[in-house]
Amino acid sequence: MNGASREALAAARERLDALTDSTSVDAAQLADELAAVTALLDREVSLRRVLTDPAQAADAKAELAGRIFGGQVSGATADLVSGMVRSRWSQSRDLVDALEELADLADLTAAQKAGALDDVEDELFRFGRIVSSNTELRSALTNRSASTAAKGELLRALLGGRANVTTERLVTRLVTAPRGRSLEAGLESLSKLAAERRNRMVAVVTSAVPLSDTQKRRLGAALAKLYGREMHLNIDVDPEVLGGIRVQVGDEIINGSIADRLEDAGRRLAS
Repeated sequence: MNGASREALAAARERLDALTDSTSVDAAQLADELAAVTALLDREVSLRRVLTDPAQAADAKAELAGRIFGGQVSGATADLVSGMVRSRWSQSRDLVDALEELADLADLTAAQKAGALDDVEDELFRFGRIVSSNTELRSALTNRSASTAAKGELLRALLGGRANVTTERLVTRLVTAPRGRSLEAGLESLSKLAAERRNRMVAVVTSAVPLSDTQKRRLGAALAKLYGREMHLNIDVDPEVLGGIRVQVGDEIINGSIADRLEDAGRRLAS
C-alpha cells in the first residue's frame, strides 16, 4: 500500500488494538466478522468503490457502512468498519486488503491472549514447509476447481487436533479465500504478522543438522544485536547445505554454509 492507504491501515490497526485490549471483545469473533466483510467487499466491487470514493463525504460513507453491516455484525466490528471507510484510500481494493489483514491480526491477538502465539508461529512455518515439499498436497489445496468445502475438509483432516485452533482458522481462510495470493506468499505474510505481534522479526535458518537449544539462543542473540530487534527463528534442516547455516531475514540472506562457499568459489574460478 502507498500513501493514504498506508496511513489509513495504520489508523485502523490502532483502533483494532484498542478494541482487542478490552476484555469484553471476543477477538476470534471479531476476526470472523472482519473476514465476512472482506469477502462481501471483495465480491461487490461497486459497493467497495462507493465506500472508498474520495468525492463522497466521510460521514455519508460511514452511515452507509453502518446501515449495511450494522445488523449483520457486532457493534465493535461495525464501528471499526465505519471508521475505516471514513479514511482515504489510494485504491478501493486497499480497503479489502486492510480488512483481511485486520481479520488475521484479530485471530493472532486471540492466540496471544491465550499464550499460544509462539505455537501458531511455528505451526505456520512448518505447514509452509510441508506444502512446499509435497506437490500433491499443494495441488489439492490450490486447485481452483475443488470446492471450498472439500478444501476445508482436507485441512481439518490435516490440522484438526494437531495444530492450534488459530493456526487452523488462519490456514483455512487463506486456502479457501486466497484472493489472488499464492499459498506460499500468504503463509509468509501470516508468519510476519505473527512475529510483529511481539515486535520481532523472523529469521529462516537452514542448517545441515538440528541446532541445539544453546546454539539457537546464541544465534538469536547475535541476530537481535545485528538487527536491533528480537528475532524469532524458524529452523529448517537440509542436509544439502553440507555444513554451517544459512540465514534469511526478509530479503537479506546471510550465507554461512559450506555449499554456499563452494558455489561462490566456483563462480570466482569460472570468472
